[in-house]
Amino acid sequence: MIINEELFCLEDQCHQLVQRIRESETFRAYLISKQNMNHSEEVEELKKDFLAKKASFEQIADYGKYAPDFREKQRAVRAAKRKLDLTDEVSEFRVNETQLQGILDEIGQHLARGISSEIKIDAGSPFFETSKHAGCGGNCHAS
Repeated sequence: MIINEELFCLEDQCHQLVQRIRESETFRAYLISKQNMNHSEEVEELKKDFLAKKASFEQIADYGKYAPDFREKQRAVRAAKRKLDLTDEVSEFRVNETQLQGILDEIGQHLARGISSEIKIDAGSPFFETSKHAGCGGNCHAS
């Protein structure tokens, strides 16, 4: 890689883009919801419960249906995870996280398209579609 004035210009533009994202309302909402989630006693208790049930299940998971209480422990983990995910703080955080990720995915898509329409973009979401890859039937990366 050759270090020249163009590289410094691109680096400056990248820093400006990051700064604009950090100043956005979407990013602020993300940070606030993350802070609310991390400081919630209810979320902390539900997370501890989930992790305890998950650890208990993982001890027997390798034995599958032959382990005693396999189904019960599996259901307990799922129920604890669902209860955690449905708290207001966690669900609000997930919504804001998804919105911020959508912005980052769109930026990546625009950058890639600006270079070449042949560039494949892993947007992190199975529902994220581009005009180039729509309808690939799940075989986009099989080459």
